[in-house]
Amino acid sequence: MPTPPARGRRRPMRIALALAGAAVLTAVSVALPAAAVDTGRPAPTPKPTVVLVHGAFADSSGWNDVIERLQKRGYPVLAASNPLRGLAADAEYVKSILATIEGPIVLVGHSYGGAVITNAATGNPNVVSLVYVAAYALDAGERLIDANELGGGHSSLGEHLVIRPYPGAPEGDADGYIDPAFFRELFAADLPKKQVAVMAASQRPAALQALFTPSGEPAWKEIPSWFVVASQDHTIPPEAERAMAVRAGSTTVEIDSSHVVMMSHPGEVVDVILDAAE
Repeated sequence: MPTPPARGRRRPMRIALALAGAAVLTAVSVALPAAAVDTGRPAPTPKPTVVLVHGAFADSSGWNDVIERLQKRGYPVLAASNPLRGLAADAEYVKSILATIEGPIVLVGHSYGGAVITNAATGNPNVVSLVYVAAYALDAGERLIDANELGGGHSSLGEHLVIRPYPGAPEGDADGYIDPAFFRELFAADLPKKQVAVMAASQRPAALQALFTPSGEPAWKEIPSWFVVASQDHTIPPEAERAMAVRAGSTTVEIDSSHVVMMSHPGEVVDVILDAAE
């Protein structure tokens, strides 16, 4: 009579088969790309790049506190170095920078930088919003000196400029600096005196021809805009800022600040930029 097979011999075989099956499943799951796994959730939208453009008598360091806050929230940021050589040339320079950026862009300009972004954003479909920070939102054919008169305001900036020549300047042009004796009063009245003294000594001049160059067709006619009005601004009249914001149809926030609102109230300025970005 044949001896029945022992039950104990089957268990090792079953275990071996189970282990082999598990190994195959593991290999298949590792080989599958992440994109093949359907979670049922939409892919996250990439955050727009925030491009910051400074104005006259300043440089990109004025954006430092704003940059830090935006980076903490995961936004890619680029602070463009505005040449300050004239509106047409400066706008072309910033336009060339924007052309190198992939994906959506929030374009932010302070002071004269607002006039630059108004011209630089035209024709670039990646620019999804404009943010004017105590800035010029010029209309077609308008000049900076014209915009200062909007709303019945007055700026005494032109009465306190120090004029110096620069090599290669077009005939009749020169560099303008704010007289250091009036820098705090006109530009940064709500910052500490020692800080303002350093800013006055290190200010970057702007070519005076920028004051008299007519603007091109404004980007704010096609792109949604936000506007930060500095109610204690002695560089650009607050009345002019309000008038430009209304004309552009901007979402407007008013802050009790000097001209350098992005330095004295960086958190509030970042809130406006985030609103434009979202």
